[in-house]
Amino acid sequence: MPQEFEKDLRSWDPMITTPPGLYLLSVGVVKPAAWLFGWTGSVVCSTGMLRFINLLISAGNFYLLYLLLLKIHQKNKVQSRIVLCTSTNSFLTVFDPAPLLHYSCVGHCEWQPSWKTELLKKKDERISSMRTSFSDLTLIMRFLIEYLTSPKNLVTLIALTWPYIVLVTAFFVFVFINGGIVVGDRSSHEACLHFPQLFYFLSFTLFFSFPHLLTPTKIRKFLQSLRRHRVQYILIAAISLFLIWKFTYVHKYLLADNRHYTFYVWRKIFQRHELVKYVLVPAYIFAGWSFVDTIKSKSIFWILMYFVCLLSVTVPQKLLEFRYFILPFLIYRLNIPFPPVYRQLVELAFYVVVNVVTFYVFLNKTFQWPNSVEIQRFMW
Repeated sequence: MPQEFEKDLRSWDPMITTPPGLYLLSVGVVKPAAWLFGWTGSVVCSTGMLRFINLLISAGNFYLLYLLLLKIHQKNKVQSRIVLCTSTNSFLTVFDPAPLLHYSCVGHCEWQPSWKTELLKKKDERISSMRTSFSDLTLIMRFLIEYLTSPKNLVTLIALTWPYIVLVTAFFVFVFINGGIVVGDRSSHEACLHFPQLFYFLSFTLFFSFPHLLTPTKIRKFLQSLRRHRVQYILIAAISLFLIWKFTYVHKYLLADNRHYTFYVWRKIFQRHELVKYVLVPAYIFAGWSFVDTIKSKSIFWILMYFVCLLSVTVPQKLLEFRYFILPFLIYRLNIPFPPVYRQLVELAFYVVVNVVTFYVFLNKTFQWPNSVEIQRFMW
């Protein structure tokens, strides 16, 4: 980071795979402030100043999440519930510690809601007639064919989605120029078909949304569904077992980097026995059923597109990393129907407790690697 403040923008650690967006933003904010207030270099490039940038972005995230909730849940005008839900989402355990570090999670999570806020505004203005629910996939395909063959609808669609069109175009231009997706150490970030990532995401969501997904009513409804559709569930279980058998990958970082909680999740659970990953399939199926049941108020088309995006984000990743689940989780959490207040309070209290423990461990339970004199800390 000091290289950026010294204007040495050509110097870059080849092992770093994160684009320097946060660093450049920090320079763009702190440098003018240093010039305006006469701050010295030690103040400008201090740890506290860099972390302050993420705190500013975090405040922006809170406001954007609030706007999104207002747009998505327009029928619910109770401000206190919207603020409570916004606060809960902002305290997401994996997401919340990042503002106190100079880390890119907060910044990219602000970029995505800002796009979605604009798109929701355009949606209200232009395509109110598209609010249609579809009974099955056949109707979806018929609708898409009829909709896309109309020039007027195509113009409306482009006007609605131009930010995504620009973003996707810029992405493909970057991939072409860069010769691939990864910046930096490509050998450690190779794409693969890691289908169990979907199961890990569903487990992650079940754990952090247990007040909404793991209720007695949900369990009872799941068991009823299980009795009515035994053949379908047997088929799903068989497919899940096959995907775990053939497409489970273990990244070298997951086995080596003992600073991250995923290291201990893998060692304490999955490495206990070779069969553990298969034994967890019933839990994955329940998590998936409960997840879909919670968002069933959305249209089939919305659910289909959500899972397409979810698979695109998670499956190509070889490394099990909770940070990859933040955006899909936030989108899911923003779009579920407003739960009762007591469930939101339980969820918020759970996040606060886990965050307190996380901060305590991060600050007080330090350790050192045998081949390094630097202090290491536990983190998500």
